[in-house]
Amino acid sequence: MSIVLKNKKIFIAGHKGMVGESLLLCLKKQNIKKIITIDRKFLDLTSEKQVEKFIQRKKPDIIINCAGKVGGIFANSTYPVEFLYDNIAIQLNLTKTAYKNNVKHYINLGSSCIYPKNSKQPMKEKYLLTSELEKTNEAYALAKIIGLKACQFYNIQYKTKYFTLLPCNLYGPNDNFDPKNSHFIPALIRKFVTANKKKIKNVEIWGSGKPMREIMHVNDLALAIIFVLEKKVSNDKKFNKFLEENSVINVGSGFEISIKEFAKRIANLTDNNSNLSFNTKLPDGTKRKILDNSIMKKMGWRSKISLNKGLTETINWFKANY
Repeated sequence: MSIVLKNKKIFIAGHKGMVGESLLLCLKKQNIKKIITIDRKFLDLTSEKQVEKFIQRKKPDIIINCAGKVGGIFANSTYPVEFLYDNIAIQLNLTKTAYKNNVKHYINLGSSCIYPKNSKQPMKEKYLLTSELEKTNEAYALAKIIGLKACQFYNIQYKTKYFTLLPCNLYGPNDNFDPKNSHFIPALIRKFVTANKKKIKNVEIWGSGKPMREIMHVNDLALAIIFVLEKKVSNDKKFNKFLEENSVINVGSGFEISIKEFAKRIANLTDNNSNLSFNTKLPDGTKRKILDNSIMKKMGWRSKISLNKGLTETINWFKANY
C-alpha cells in the first residue's frame, strides 16, 4: 500500500483509455480507495463549465490527466482539427480548474512525439521547441505542447508545482486496435493475428520499416506516475528542487529497435509465417525518437516489463477482446 497516497482523493481523467485504465488498476492494487472516475457521457472534458462544476463538487486532492484524442499517422493526418482542438481544450480546462480549486497536485501527460522531427538523440527535455515538428502529427504535437506550457506558465505566474510526464510510445491491453487509427504496435498485432485467421500470405507494413522506435508497456508508465506522485505528495526535497527548475520529465524504457524488427518479433510471437512487404509510398514518420531517461533513473525508477512478456500479454488481450 502507498501510505503517502492512502487518504488522498485522486481524480483520473480518461480512466477508460489505455493509460487511465492501467493507472486505475495499479492504484487499486496498492489499496488506494479514494479514486474518482467518470464516464465521458457524463462529463465532457472539452467543456470548461462542466469540468469546473465536477471538480468543485468532487474536490480532489490530485488530478492526473490521462485523457485525450490519440491515434497513429493516418488518424493524425485525417483529423488534425479534432486532434488540435480536443486536446487543447481538455488540458487547459483541467489545468485552469485545478488552479481555481486549489488542487496542489496536477500531473499532465504529454508524448515523445512533441519533440522536433530531427531532434538530437537521445532526446533531452531541453530539446523541446528547438526546431520544426514532424508534419504527420503536427496538430497533436502542438496541442500537447500547449498543455505542457500551460503547466509551466501556471508555475511561473501562480507558484504552482504542476508538471508533465513525456512517455515514449506505449502499448498494452486496452490499446486502440482500429485498422486505420491505431499506433504501429496494435496495428501490427491486428495484422498478424488477422493474417493467421484468414490465411493471408502477405502482410503489408506502412513505410520502409527503417524508423527506430522506443516502446514501453503501459503498466510501466502507470507505475512511473505513482512513483513521481508519491515523491511530490511526500514533499521529497530532490524532486521539489527539480520542479523548481523544470516541469517536464521524460519516461522511457531505453529500448529501441526498427519497425521492421518489431514486425518480425510480433510475427514470431503470433506464429505467423506470412511474407512482409513494406509500402514505401506511405509515410515513415520521424526516423528515430528515443528519450533521455536520466532524470527518472536518478530518482530511482526504471521500466521493468520485458518486450516479449509485454507483447505476448497484449497479443493475448487482443485475441480475447476482438
